[in-house]
Amino acid sequence: MSAVESALPTALRALPVPGLSAIAPSSLDRGYTAARVSPRATPTLERRLLWERRYVRRLRVTDAAIVVLATALTPVLQLSLVAPELLRNDPWIVARIPAVTAVFWLLVLAAFHTRDRAITGSGATEYKRVAHASGLTFGMLAIAFVVFQWQGIRSQLIIAAPIGLLALLIGRWSWRRWLHRQRRFGHYVSRTLVVGSRDDVEYVIRTLQRDGQLGYLVVGTTIADSDEKAISVGGLSYDAVGSIDQVARTASDLGADSIIIASRPDTDPDFIKRLSWQIEGTAAELILSSRLADVAGPRISLRPVDGLPLIHVKIPRFEGGRLALKRSMDVVASAAALLLFAPFAIVIAIAIKLEDGGPVFFSQARVGRDGKEFRILKFRSMRTDAEQRLAELLEANEGAGPLFKMKDDPRVTRVGRILRKLSLDEVPQFWNVLVGDMSIVGPRPPLPREVRAYDGTVFRRLYIKPGITGLWQVSGRSDLSWDESVRLDLRYVENWSVMNDLMIMWRTGQVMVQPKGAY
Repeated sequence: MSAVESALPTALRALPVPGLSAIAPSSLDRGYTAARVSPRATPTLERRLLWERRYVRRLRVTDAAIVVLATALTPVLQLSLVAPELLRNDPWIVARIPAVTAVFWLLVLAAFHTRDRAITGSGATEYKRVAHASGLTFGMLAIAFVVFQWQGIRSQLIIAAPIGLLALLIGRWSWRRWLHRQRRFGHYVSRTLVVGSRDDVEYVIRTLQRDGQLGYLVVGTTIADSDEKAISVGGLSYDAVGSIDQVARTASDLGADSIIIASRPDTDPDFIKRLSWQIEGTAAELILSSRLADVAGPRISLRPVDGLPLIHVKIPRFEGGRLALKRSMDVVASAAALLLFAPFAIVIAIAIKLEDGGPVFFSQARVGRDGKEFRILKFRSMRTDAEQRLAELLEANEGAGPLFKMKDDPRVTRVGRILRKLSLDEVPQFWNVLVGDMSIVGPRPPLPREVRAYDGTVFRRLYIKPGITGLWQVSGRSDLSWDESVRLDLRYVENWSVMNDLMIMWRTGQVMVQPKGAY
């Protein structure tokens, strides 16, 4: 009896079933076996998994080398310089504690998924996990030292922890830079199909174009509400292939290993579930895009409730412990910057004075948090009559929106051009940070006349203190459009974190060495 026949009720087995007798039992058995076999990876998926494994392997080797060196060199240096006789009497002391520390550290790094494929190369999330894993490692070791008084742990806490953590972060940053360079040549990227309505597909592609380091190479689109054969976004053309009912087949034909759903059909609530089944073994990931993420990316979390996936968006708060931590970091960093830069400030002051005999500093009214005005300090980079000459230059304005900018502003002095090129004119603003008017990282401090021209959501820039640097400064500065600069400032206000602040500070140093949009 065949598999189909045995599945029929007893009363129906005697009835003739059209076409059933023509099907060989062996054919039915083969179909049943094929239906229950789990999907196997296609060459497209294997290619994606191969480069992911290679990259993770590089991270694993680098992490292991850094951890072993940091934990092993610490006791060797300490004992050979401080207590060489202890090293001669008990050489194994050099190996015991470092070995335990290294193994435990590497285990915690793995447990925290610091090399997870979903976050590698992403920046803040990856660095945060490495920092949290390292903090937990040495927190547990500190407890062990207090409880058991193991000799050698103290040196690991004092020397290996900061050196090792810094080296791990530099290692991850170096590999991230290497990954971004590879992606410029089309390597280590996800071949991506974008699916949805035309507007939503264009929005996704435009976002991916804006940050070419995300690792998604769009190889085609499927447009649900248009019969066009191609769409143009940012000056580039993308083929529109297939229909909304053939997404899995289209992805397979294009060799796409990632599918981004920009929007799903309103009349098909099971579209996502069915598509996820269809691409098993073909693609590595199915990504759901939402315009909400542009505002609340880090604050979005998914929490299933009795099988119902609910997207939670954490409402931002502009007070409390995190802001206190930010303020503490501002005070320490600004005080250190003022002390370290004092000798160079003297040289700059002399150069400004010698050029035209005018004042060294320039003070101007700016708008800070909650709309409160304050006086910002800068090294003077323009002539003393710059404000009086502004009216005659308005027609030559090259700035975006209410901003006034000129690449070749005749009011800028020779010394001022150098200061602006290297962003040295903004160093006195560390005093504004120290006294609490500004923060090191934040939105650009606007002029009162700019604020009067604000409309709608732009006022949200004033919810936190303005910064010396920020996303605006490290993303192109004066070369950005008004809408783009507003978008960056609002994204920072909504999603700021200490780790993001540290990354922006690091990128600011790079921008100062290789200026872009500074004039």
